[in-house]
Amino acid sequence: MAKYSRLEVINTMINTGLVPLFYHEDINLSKQILKACYDGGARLLEFTSRGDFAHQVFEELNKYALEHLPGMILGVGSVTDVGSASLYMQLGANFIVTPVLREDIAKICNRRKVLWSPGCGSLTEIANAEELGCEIVKLFPGGIYGPNFVKAVKGPQPWTMIMPTGGVSTERENLEAWFKSGVTCVGIGSKLISKEMIQSKDFNKLEKTVKSTINLIKELKTTYNLKT
Repeated sequence: MAKYSRLEVINTMINTGLVPLFYHEDINLSKQILKACYDGGARLLEFTSRGDFAHQVFEELNKYALEHLPGMILGVGSVTDVGSASLYMQLGANFIVTPVLREDIAKICNRRKVLWSPGCGSLTEIANAEELGCEIVKLFPGGIYGPNFVKAVKGPQPWTMIMPTGGVSTERENLEAWFKSGVTCVGIGSKLISKEMIQSKDFNKLEKTVKSTINLIKELKTTYNLKT
């Protein structure tokens, strides 16, 4: 069962502005990646469920976080069916992220008061997600739609909170374009936790990159007066 409430997860997403995304089948390596993100200031991480026995890795990773990383909120992404969502919530997932809008997953997450963030690609999908209780919409794939799409959505719906994933990097120009458009937070995967970093096991570099990215996001949120 989730340790952190839906409101705690939402507030953490708003305050930090960054959700690192990664998957790896090696539990020990995953723990090192998680700790580097934590030491860099991240307080959320989306474990993407993309491999065989991924739930076993997440289970051990979440136990590790609960014991050694106070305040670290773990969730699961790439969830495509109700059974998987239910399984991960049984293992303590604090939020569920889906690549598409699924009403059945929305209902099961709402039943347990667990934050869910569906992938949406149109204003109609976003409105439908919000009617189902979604607080923070995932814009996916973000690189296809871009910051101008976010700006257009925020015109008629300034209350909508958006988290783009895919097409987001740690570069200032990229992040500035997203936050200037009005996003609440961003999800960054391989542009933050690269294959090269994993192969070299340069966790100090990852920690520094996470820290500098969070500091840049805070600066941008202040510059553009973003409260959400």
